[in-house]
Amino acid sequence: MALDGIVTRAIVHELQKCVGARIHKIHQPNPHDLVLQIRGNGAQGKLLLSANPTYPRVHFTDQSFINPLEAPMFCMLLRKYCESGAIEAVRQIGNERIIHMDVRQRDELGDMSFKTIIIEIMGRHSNIILMDAATKTIHDGIHHVTPSISSYRVVMPGTLYVAPPEQHKTDPLQVPSLEDFARALQAPYEYVPPVLESNKDGLYSLEEPKEQLPLVPAKLPADKLLVAAFSGISPLLAREIVYRCEGTEPLDDPAVWLWPAYQDMMTGFTNHHYHPQINTAEKTGKASFSVTALTHLQGKSERYESISLCLEAFYGDKADRDTVKQRVSDLIRFLQNERNKNEKKLEKLRETLHEAKDADKFRIQGELLTTYMHQISRGDEVAEVINYYDDEQQLIRITLDPQLTPPQNAQRYFKRYTKHKNSLTIVTEQMEKSSAEISYLESLLQQLESASLSDIDEIREELVEQGYLRDRTKRGSKKRKSKRPALLCYTSSEGIPIYVGKNNTQNDFLTNNTAGPNETWLHTKDIPGSHVVIRATAFNDQTLEEAAMLAAHFSQARSSSLVPVDYTLIRHVKKPSGAKPGYVIYDHQKTLFITTDEQRLKQLPSQIKQ
Repeated sequence: MALDGIVTRAIVHELQKCVGARIHKIHQPNPHDLVLQIRGNGAQGKLLLSANPTYPRVHFTDQSFINPLEAPMFCMLLRKYCESGAIEAVRQIGNERIIHMDVRQRDELGDMSFKTIIIEIMGRHSNIILMDAATKTIHDGIHHVTPSISSYRVVMPGTLYVAPPEQHKTDPLQVPSLEDFARALQAPYEYVPPVLESNKDGLYSLEEPKEQLPLVPAKLPADKLLVAAFSGISPLLAREIVYRCEGTEPLDDPAVWLWPAYQDMMTGFTNHHYHPQINTAEKTGKASFSVTALTHLQGKSERYESISLCLEAFYGDKADRDTVKQRVSDLIRFLQNERNKNEKKLEKLRETLHEAKDADKFRIQGELLTTYMHQISRGDEVAEVINYYDDEQQLIRITLDPQLTPPQNAQRYFKRYTKHKNSLTIVTEQMEKSSAEISYLESLLQQLESASLSDIDEIREELVEQGYLRDRTKRGSKKRKSKRPALLCYTSSEGIPIYVGKNNTQNDFLTNNTAGPNETWLHTKDIPGSHVVIRATAFNDQTLEEAAMLAAHFSQARSSSLVPVDYTLIRHVKKPSGAKPGYVIYDHQKTLFITTDEQRLKQLPSQIKQ
């Protein structure tokens, strides 16, 4: 990825449509992100401002977010000073990854106030800051920076805003001539004293160094030279510039060699000619985004109409997925351990069952000992008798306990026969329970793969209710549990709502409490997955196909092709008494084999419905 100063310039150019519009609503779905609903002046949509340490970004989004019941303090502050305010300007500072959004709003006294929302896209140092435009005083930041964290600047309420430290690089869009370009490239050179012979950088001098001798520049690779000299140019973009020069003969002067490709690319950026795209390298399979063609990657390229669509496609829900992975790591380990325990138990039960199936062998040996008891004496270790149960009447050797009498040895074999015969029923029941337990645990592991933050809490509550986990809430405190879980709702290309349950709590509620008897229910055949319901009694094959794709996508077989998906009416779906959460039985089903088209599913509108 390369969210550099050039990409930031493209973002700011796209955000100019917000100038004159108003901030209708402000939400903060998580500790790092803000979502501004923009309306007016021909602009309408959701603007995502993210200070995520791993995925900081700014772009319009169609993604659905689940907001906390109580808004965080920073969100409340922004609502106070910016909600219903008009956006007066959106600008980039220099060619850096810093965006200022000026907001004008009338306060409760009717006076006009001017605030600036500052978005600093700087990796793990990313931040979103609300500043008074007149006094440059910070109202607050989404991330606080105390003196113990940084000695350069403090981001706390009431302090003066100090911009991030400058890198003292040249703005690549303010280089009008080859001479200026060469001068800029000269600035980041590393200097070393002359030496008598060649060193590792290929530098040499014909005379001994003297105090007044000029320093000789040590050459850097061309792409690193561009990154060191110009602000806003990422290593990815620098490598592209160098690659576009490779068709020409390398010159001793890197400025003359790089200038044509550099000038051509920067002229396009100066005139706001951007070509947002995601490139996937052929060799490594690594994806990168840019606002120009990345021909040096030599792989698959996918172009987008806007930089927001490009960033939305690239990042998707990566930030949420990373957060979820951190939150569910302990749950995954616990469920995997429980599954492994049940698999070992099931293996031992299979061994016991195999032994129990030979129960008749012990009965026969007991009857043979009873028949030939007159030939056996106490102290014998083996009895060799004719097996009259065998058609060929062959001899059989029966092991004896020399300390027991012949009748006692016979009774010992009859007891073993009775024990194994009785264990057949018990072992079969235990095997069924263990198999059901493994299926349940695998379904939970599958649900965690596509779980959101709110889904995790519901899965934890389910495990507490089922006795797998201890309740972490303090005694006496009443934990409010939502009786109506939020459900993911897609709209088919026909305009029909398709609901998806992403965990057992949602599956039970969707199937047993919301769907009508003549609505269609779908689930992957014999594969852990989500319950899917088409909320209509009449629909075309296209809607059925899209619903089946969703069932396959939210299942353990999401990456497989020709996934079997059963569908039937809700009235044919039943939940057995005492069954595990999410478990149902059904009949009158038909099976559809479907291969998921991810691009087609992305085009379906979706939202979270309470």
